[in-house]
Amino acid sequence: MKLIRFGEAGAEKPGLIINDNYYDVSAFVKDYNEDFFGGDGLEKLKKDIESADLPRVDKGVRLGPALARPSKIICVGLNYKDHAAETNAPIPSEPILFFKATSAIVGPNDDLIIPKNSKKTDWEVELAIVVGKKASYVSEENALEHIAGYVLHNDYSEREFQIERNGQWVKGKSCDTFAPIGPFIATQDEIADVHNLRLWLTVNGKTLQDGNTSNLIFNVPFMISYISQFMTLLPGDVITTGTPAGVGLGQKPEPWYLKAGDVVELGIDGLGSSKQTVKAYSEK
Repeated sequence: MKLIRFGEAGAEKPGLIINDNYYDVSAFVKDYNEDFFGGDGLEKLKKDIESADLPRVDKGVRLGPALARPSKIICVGLNYKDHAAETNAPIPSEPILFFKATSAIVGPNDDLIIPKNSKKTDWEVELAIVVGKKASYVSEENALEHIAGYVLHNDYSEREFQIERNGQWVKGKSCDTFAPIGPFIATQDEIADVHNLRLWLTVNGKTLQDGNTSNLIFNVPFMISYISQFMTLLPGDVITTGTPAGVGLGQKPEPWYLKAGDVVELGIDGLGSSKQTVKAYSEK
């Protein structure tokens, strides 16, 4: 299944994509949240829609984040060798973990707002995992049993805040609008091989990132198992798995970053694409 949430920000309804059309499933599902994923919601929904006459939804509708705000977003840093090289960082011997504030989550095609006083707002196309079952001290062999599906994520980063302002990376990762998630969550059966997916990203039509999940340093089962040794993963939690080379920080001969008016587009095989228009911060 392909899960979407649609409607105005803060009032999204759950839906599905079936044969490239949008359908409303709010009669069966309150929201794609911890209760849904942890309560066998995917299997129940499959059965509920078998003979249902689902209301069709106009495809011009705004898509919201593909899941309701989770308990946490866990990020894996420097998880592609080429990205570590372009940032002059050593290859990690263990996954680098950091958090991204859930208040950064927006819809896949919502505007990116450059933070106040930002000089170095950067892009990062990433494969994200949606946890489907509570996970604590999970083995690699059983890790895939704890996944609900996969989703496209742009892990926007303010590099000055992240690298030059002391403390942990979370400051550069958590600004409002820095986590567009979607357009849809694809359940595991929709993806033939999660370790062979092309990821790409363009800025103003120029391709800057063009990678493949076959180049992950730490693969999906390992990441689930590893993270679960340090914290309990709850249904609906998001693990975002790192970005390939081509970020602004790694541009040659000099790094360059986003400015108002830029348009960022990105996608992953089997997970669709998203598009963000860059806007300057303004006082509300």
